[in-house]
Amino acid sequence: MEVPLQGDLWGSVLEHTKAAQAKGGDPLIWAIQLSSNLSSAGVSLPSPELAELLVSHICWDNNVPIVWKFLEKALMLKIVPPMLLLALLSSRVIPSRHSFPAAYRLYIELLKRHAFPLKFQIAGPNCQKIMASIDAVSQLSQIFGLRPCDPGTLTVEFVFSAVLQLLDASLDDEGLLELTPEKNSRWPVRPQEMETDGDDLYNKKRTEHHDRLQNINTVIAIELIGQFLKNKVTSRLLYLARQALPMHWGGFIIRLKLLGANSSALRNSNNITPESLLQLTSNTGKVFSRECKTSSLKEIHAVMASSTGLCHGTSRSSLWLPLDLVLEDAMDGSQVTATSAMEIITGVIKALQAINGTTWHDTFLGLWIAALRLVQRERDPIEGPVPRLDTRLCLLLSITTLVVANLITEDEEHTSELECNSTNHWKEKRTPGKRRNDLVSSLQILGEYHGLLSPPQSVVSVANQAAAKAMMFVSGINVGNGYFDCVGMNDIPISCSGSMHHLIVEACIARNLLDTSAYFWPGYVNGRINQIPHNVPSQLPAWSQFMKGAPLTPLLTNTLVSIPASSLAELEKLFEVALKGSYDERMYAATILCGASLLRGWNIQEYAVDFITRLLCLPVPAYYSGSDSEFIGCAPLLNTLIVGISSVDCVQIFSLHGMVPQLAGSLMPICEVFGSCVPNVTWTLTTGEEISAHAVFSNAFTLLLKLWRFNHPPLEHGVGEVPPVGSQLTPEYLLLVRNSKILSSKNTDRNKRRNSHSVTVPSSSSSLHPVFLDSFPKLKLWYRQHQACIASTLTGLIHGTPVHQIVDGLLNMMFRRINRGSLSLNSVNSASSNSSGTGLSSEDVSSSPKLPAWDILEAVPFVVDAALTACAHGRLSPRELATGLKDLADFLPASLATIVSYFSAEVTRGVWKPVFMNGSDWPSPAANLSNVEGQIRKIVAATGVDVPSLASGGSSPATLPIPLAAFVSLTITYKIDKASERFLTLAGPALESLAAGCPWPCMPIVASLWTQKAKRWSDFLIFSASRTVFLQNRDAVVQLLKSCFTTTLSHNGSVGALLGHGFGSHFNGGISPVAPGILYLRVYRSIRDIMFVTEEIVSLLMQSVRDIGLSRLFGETKLEKMRYGHISLAKAMTQVKLAASLAASLVWLSGGLGLVQSLIKETLPSWFISVHRSDLDGLGGGMVAMLGGYALGYFAVLSGAFAWGVDSTSSASKRRQKVLGAHMEFLARALDGQISLGCDWATWRAYVSGFVSLLVGCTPNWVLEVDINVLKRLSKGLRQWNEEELALSLLGIGGAGTMGAAAEMIIESDL
Repeated sequence: MEVPLQGDLWGSVLEHTKAAQAKGGDPLIWAIQLSSNLSSAGVSLPSPELAELLVSHICWDNNVPIVWKFLEKALMLKIVPPMLLLALLSSRVIPSRHSFPAAYRLYIELLKRHAFPLKFQIAGPNCQKIMASIDAVSQLSQIFGLRPCDPGTLTVEFVFSAVLQLLDASLDDEGLLELTPEKNSRWPVRPQEMETDGDDLYNKKRTEHHDRLQNINTVIAIELIGQFLKNKVTSRLLYLARQALPMHWGGFIIRLKLLGANSSALRNSNNITPESLLQLTSNTGKVFSRECKTSSLKEIHAVMASSTGLCHGTSRSSLWLPLDLVLEDAMDGSQVTATSAMEIITGVIKALQAINGTTWHDTFLGLWIAALRLVQRERDPIEGPVPRLDTRLCLLLSITTLVVANLITEDEEHTSELECNSTNHWKEKRTPGKRRNDLVSSLQILGEYHGLLSPPQSVVSVANQAAAKAMMFVSGINVGNGYFDCVGMNDIPISCSGSMHHLIVEACIARNLLDTSAYFWPGYVNGRINQIPHNVPSQLPAWSQFMKGAPLTPLLTNTLVSIPASSLAELEKLFEVALKGSYDERMYAATILCGASLLRGWNIQEYAVDFITRLLCLPVPAYYSGSDSEFIGCAPLLNTLIVGISSVDCVQIFSLHGMVPQLAGSLMPICEVFGSCVPNVTWTLTTGEEISAHAVFSNAFTLLLKLWRFNHPPLEHGVGEVPPVGSQLTPEYLLLVRNSKILSSKNTDRNKRRNSHSVTVPSSSSSLHPVFLDSFPKLKLWYRQHQACIASTLTGLIHGTPVHQIVDGLLNMMFRRINRGSLSLNSVNSASSNSSGTGLSSEDVSSSPKLPAWDILEAVPFVVDAALTACAHGRLSPRELATGLKDLADFLPASLATIVSYFSAEVTRGVWKPVFMNGSDWPSPAANLSNVEGQIRKIVAATGVDVPSLASGGSSPATLPIPLAAFVSLTITYKIDKASERFLTLAGPALESLAAGCPWPCMPIVASLWTQKAKRWSDFLIFSASRTVFLQNRDAVVQLLKSCFTTTLSHNGSVGALLGHGFGSHFNGGISPVAPGILYLRVYRSIRDIMFVTEEIVSLLMQSVRDIGLSRLFGETKLEKMRYGHISLAKAMTQVKLAASLAASLVWLSGGLGLVQSLIKETLPSWFISVHRSDLDGLGGGMVAMLGGYALGYFAVLSGAFAWGVDSTSSASKRRQKVLGAHMEFLARALDGQISLGCDWATWRAYVSGFVSLLVGCTPNWVLEVDINVLKRLSKGLRQWNEEELALSLLGIGGAGTMGAAAEMIIESDL
């Protein structure tokens, strides 16, 4: 090191030291004189140059006790920097510790005394220069990979390096360093041979004294490591190293475990044990626990950070209330989703587990109970075009099991062993199998919830078979799965009454989450039997016959359709037959795939969905010799598959498994091809039914349209930068998601679903490559016309064009039975065209026009417009209009979609006069309209919303806009049968949406007409009509939301109170009030201005907090008891968390990611800036204000956790950094005094501390995404509030960027 002063100065210092050494002078006098001389010479103290000089003097020519005493006094008088001196000594002494054990002992003693007092070392004179010297001597920046920066960071690196060097030296002393993965150390700890003169005393052969000293040194070094881990300041510095340097920390842990398991020196220590040493390392993750200044704040912080929903009067289910809402929301059949339910539920589970701090045992138990509640809630569902029990069972036994499997796989991929990466660093991971063990314990406890485990009637036999299987297994009787389908429970001598518990356990066993030891759980089976039941058939069961090579016959097919496959191997073989079999075999295989294996093959359901989707985009079969599109040769197979999956339950199952984008991508080319074909070829199915290209197209097109809300305007409510929930599912969006998944699977080394299949699948280009709407010009043309039709009045029909001729031809076909000399539909005056054309010839009219479906769909809007105009002007009767429209829909069922879009558009325009539903011209609802009104009132009674009278004066005839009247007249011409169901499920939601957009009481009138048509759908129709009560009046929505909060809080978070226990007239007492939560979940998707909902939810949350604070909901009579009583305060905070949890759930469900981001970025900042008046001054207003702040903090973090996830696995997490950063910037600016706040100061302080506490304790990954300077500003503001611990915690988890600031805070505050 170059000396920046005169050379003779340091020479004189050295001479002075040698003289004092030779005379044996007093070290203290030496140090005082040296300090005075250096100060007189203008040397800034402590001096790095002096430290260098003294260490060089000692090592090794002057390694004598008096010089070490000089060194000690220099440290005591602070004329040398301790950390630099220790760094210099470590580089010289540790490698020579075997040659100079006494020097090593003295170094350890100096380290004990001077490595812990750090406060003056990071703020004293020459600090930057000293730190740079330390970095240069120890090469800290090079080793740890952090650029030289602030003193705090270098101090952390110094402390960590000191511990690492002691550890490696101790391992080397006991011969254990060779057992480490690197077999060496990054530090110079290996003993070095000293080249000294023969007379040097230290070069003599080691004596027994040296050996004992060396052994003692090893023990003392290990004990010093323990002191570093135990000391309040250094343990926190090491925690910062753990957070910012995980690779190096992982290597430290593996070495420490190696030492703990093998060190004899550690076992010989009287001050520390291997167990306590390892325990100290685990405690480094707990060093930032918050210590509040007051008992009330301490209680509130404890409640904020724990799962106190299990106490203080709330029900156990309240913790999982958001999960119940999410599961129930997935049952709304009015819209499918592009994201799998498995992904959504996994995100919610992780969020709730992290935010509430529950164990995985409680988390799994909460998930199973919520899913069971979902099934029990509608075990006897109402009839109608809505998802029924099969969808709910899918969510319980397939989706939930897959969620659990993913969580366990995620856990076990992070084994407790440390994996070495390419840079030879080590990473600490979790204990393997922890979540799996928690799953086992949760399922054992689940068996005690008898009230939830009673199976619905339709699955009683399956549950009994599962119980019988377990009983026979524990009895030592081996019978294949397939035999249980043939054995009645009466054939078994002991009762085998099965429950949902047996089905859940079987589902877990099938996915290797459990093994058959579960059959031996106490109480799982009722007993044992000694022999196989007499009625077990000798013939192989159906699936076993198929697997043994039996050909698919009609009889075998009928059996396999009704019995789900029990294994993936069975599905794979079926899929192979569908690929390579004969014509009949392929048809049979397709039919079987869409049967019970799809609906109730819970253990392999995702594979059935995947196989069907892939079959829809397969190339031409081997036996096809035609020259048309490859799809034409597959028409019978494709039609069988499409019809087989068109039911409401099947579509919803595809949605739950996240296969809607892939299904849409498979259907689009089918629509494009068959819609372009002239229907001059027919195919005969194995059932004897004949189909044409029109039939295949209509079935595919109708199914495709169910995958997005096609009848809604293209510009719905918008939220921020994210597409609104209602309009996300467009063709472009579905293809975008599909293409993203394809690219993701190509870039991922393991695609678990695909890799698990052993069948080689010849995929077409549409299944392997991204596709876009431009790839389907005909579909794109229809979609653009559809959007234009909804957005503006119909225009563009030009006389003499092919479209005009098709319009006239279709009109003639529709109304050819009309014989009126005064009416010529060829020259009808319509709202869109006043032209006439020759149309099709009379000979052509006698038979349906042979035109491609796309050409017909292009003409349909003009056809319907002309017919509706003719009816409005009296040239067509309403009955003739309905009959003609039905003829058009029968001719090309797909035309119903265009009819829907036309009527939806025309109703919203408001240009058509209403017509009287009087029973002569138009059907009359009078027969049961009053009954419908009464039932609607019953349904909404619990919400407190007033239902407007359906007819003022009681005698006015009902009216509907003519497009709506025509549409409802058309729909009631359909039969309620399986063939019509797939078209009614398309028209039904559109009819409801159309009627809901019209003035009251249009929807009740429609419901009255339909209940006359389909009495068994009565409950569904009346419930649908009741929902429109809330769409007519914004205040009704607010009242509904208020009812949700009141019901939840007044029943201590009871899920049953919020979501009810089922609905329908088949219950005792008939139609009853519907739970408010169910009503809101079925209403919110139709609310156009969803932004106002967020503001109302925030307002209701704060009102609820006010009520809680005043003890109105839980019966406290004295405000002082709430303010000062321990239990009352905890109870109030628990209720506040419950209200915030409900609010977060409603906001996220209502608007998804976009609404949550708008809440955090815009709504909450605006709320804090706005002035809020309080009438509670002097009446506990401060406590209420504080509770309100904590409620908003919990609400904000939980909303963000639902939308973004607590980790970075979801695609939505990519949007988190920008929005969270903006909100944290708002907090920092407000703390800096740059923003004037209008809210109560207690509310603001509680919000900031609560919000930051949850980030630190529950979502630390989020903090890493926030700008470092913002974190430092926030930390500074928190310290001004005396929130030292919270400020430190925030910096502590901020990563390498905030490590220095956190270290300086720890050292300065001696925290």
